[in-house]
Amino acid sequence: MGLASLLVALDEGVTGLFAQWNVWTSIISTTLIGFLTYQLVTRQDPDIHPFLLARQAQGSPVRYPGESSVYRSHAAPHGMPLNASLNVKEPGASKWARGRDGDLRDVWRQAVNGVLDEGPDKGATGRILTVLGTDKVVEHSLDALTRQINLIGQHLVEQGAKQVAIYLPNSVELLITLFACAFYDLDAVILPFGKPNDAVISMLRRSASDTVVTTPGAFPFDFVVRHYPSLHRVVWVVDDGNKHLDWNEVPKGTGSSVNVSTWQDVVNDSPSDAGRELPPLQDQKPPADVTVFWDSKPDQEEEMVRFTSANLISGIAAQLSAIPTAQRIGPRDLFLPADSLANTHTLVLTLAALFSNASVAFSSAAPGAEDLAAAVRAVPDLHPTILVATPAALLKTQQDAAATRKSSLFARLSHARRVRNLIRSGAMPPANPSSVVPQGSKLRLILTTERAGANTPRLSTAALADLRVLTGARVVYALTAARVAGAVAQTGLYDYRLVGEDADELEDETGKGMHFGPPVTSTEVLFRDRDGLRSGEMASMGEIIVRGPCVAGDEVALGVLGRMRKDNTITYV
Repeated sequence: MGLASLLVALDEGVTGLFAQWNVWTSIISTTLIGFLTYQLVTRQDPDIHPFLLARQAQGSPVRYPGESSVYRSHAAPHGMPLNASLNVKEPGASKWARGRDGDLRDVWRQAVNGVLDEGPDKGATGRILTVLGTDKVVEHSLDALTRQINLIGQHLVEQGAKQVAIYLPNSVELLITLFACAFYDLDAVILPFGKPNDAVISMLRRSASDTVVTTPGAFPFDFVVRHYPSLHRVVWVVDDGNKHLDWNEVPKGTGSSVNVSTWQDVVNDSPSDAGRELPPLQDQKPPADVTVFWDSKPDQEEEMVRFTSANLISGIAAQLSAIPTAQRIGPRDLFLPADSLANTHTLVLTLAALFSNASVAFSSAAPGAEDLAAAVRAVPDLHPTILVATPAALLKTQQDAAATRKSSLFARLSHARRVRNLIRSGAMPPANPSSVVPQGSKLRLILTTERAGANTPRLSTAALADLRVLTGARVVYALTAARVAGAVAQTGLYDYRLVGEDADELEDETGKGMHFGPPVTSTEVLFRDRDGLRSGEMASMGEIIVRGPCVAGDEVALGVLGRMRKDNTITYV
């Protein structure tokens, strides 16, 4: 066939096609083109390559009898030391030089000095905010807080304090007292707030505390003085409405020689130029220990744990390295701890936010919030970007949203489609206009935890996927333990998969599948044979054992049974 014949045939074919064109052909063609265009425009690449989720930790090539292989994060491979350093560099140091491991004092120094790295945020510092009531936000000057650290620390040293118990709700004074103890070589003891009188006495006695920093009305002064004669000093943190009262007088009839002072008097009665400079870094020994109490079960006594500064620093370093560069905490973030700072995981995350020069908001009401919306409303006119929340609050948020959707078929279908797209595409969807958080929210990251051995509500992977769609924020689920600073393991920031029973049905909102991701860079995990569970060549299971520089005592058995999934993430048996 010649070229002319080919052109004639082509012309006849095109002419015949358009001769048969009608309204139905137009509808079909338009639908097909629209569908292909929609697929191309809305297609998203996954946030992380699926291969990186298929094997999230590496096991050691050798294992001992009665134990599994030792599992580590890919970012802390075998043969290399676990993460125990903040890599603190002095101003002007080469970016290629290795920095110091650092300690708690370096966290505050970094918060005051601002971002040191070259870039648009160089020199930027975060803000420290206190939320009072429902309509007042107070911003604290970093220089003023440095002055308070020095004055409170010097006052405690002059009074002969050794073991300083901090019995405060989430507040800037709790943080300042912790740093004052670090700078002035005092043991800090963080007590869970709002405990019964007998529990407070027990914790003071076991920690041998001789000083308490607390707030009037919350601390049972008369009861403690009668039952704990070793208490010698009390520092009251008085709010503005009660400053006119005399808090320095010991109540008559107590028969006590307790030295009573107020935070405001210590700060305001000192010369205005006193305490402006932090103690020099040279020739200082490491800070004293920090003691915390771990709430396990309601009928059990709190477990007392002493962490060294090195333990806490290792936990902070692991949290900083767990967040990918694109999502790293920085000066543009507002961090809200909506869980008690007496919880070591929340404390470590808050210190990590300070070290990253993020702004931090303290609200005593946020930890008691029943759901996310209430927690965010506890900081009026502010838009947190990073939130530490309890599993109970997250589950309440999910359940309330599910109850609301029941009345609308369209809402149920729309939500199911968004959840399905999240799981199948592996990419976070755009912000949900029906989000459970207030309008204008900038929330991008939610951190929550399972407390090993406690009656913590558990979050399935289906619940986590649901919450990601509801809030428009990525959710990280961690496994924590009493003697581990920070986390034992936590889910990857970009891990949106369903596992176990959840994977069988995308719309299952009460799924049982769950996991805690791989170990963080400051821990290594193994499983020791127990209760008939044995590790072999094909499976690793037993009691969870954790080692690392963030562990008090270097190694701890969690007392719970777990196993390593095929994707090398940790879950319960």
